[in-house]
Amino acid sequence: MRVIAGTARGTNLKSPKDRAVRPTPDKVKEALFSIIGNRVIESTFYDLYAGTGAIGIEALSRGANQCLFVETKKDHIKLIRENLSKTGLLNQASVIKGDVFHLIPRLGRDTLKADLLYLDPPYAYTALDEVIIAINKAKLVKEDGLIIVEHDFKNRQWINNFNVTGQKKYGDTGLTFINL
Repeated sequence: MRVIAGTARGTNLKSPKDRAVRPTPDKVKEALFSIIGNRVIESTFYDLYAGTGAIGIEALSRGANQCLFVETKKDHIKLIRENLSKTGLLNQASVIKGDVFHLIPRLGRDTLKADLLYLDPPYAYTALDEVIIAINKAKLVKEDGLIIVEHDFKNRQWINNFNVTGQKKYGDTGLTFINL
């Protein structure tokens, strides 16, 4: 797993020894950043269910001003910080340990709102619609912002509840783009 482009291009990122984290394949990562293009430059990026932090780190490397990482596992938090340090991007990041759904109200009280919010919960996660509704209610995303959901392409029953502006399929992986 490596950073594909930007200031940290080519940096190999550490991954956890366990198989609980499913790193986003380079092909999907390249497609994602090709789709969002220059929107990432000078953006505030949220990487929720961050795992190794690879997506948020890619955003920072490509010009995002700052990134908020949220992850539940203590060892993954340590890994995210190590990867940020390795890439020289630690000063542009905030890393929070906790459950995304339970942190949303607290994050909503913060004045920092996301231009781009990336959700990559476990593929078996069944409450995506509840999380997105909570994100909308807490106003975590700026008015012209975008939510990007990486999910098992078969897990799409929640999609009809939102203003989906695009959807892509890469093998079993789906990327869904939502404007609130």
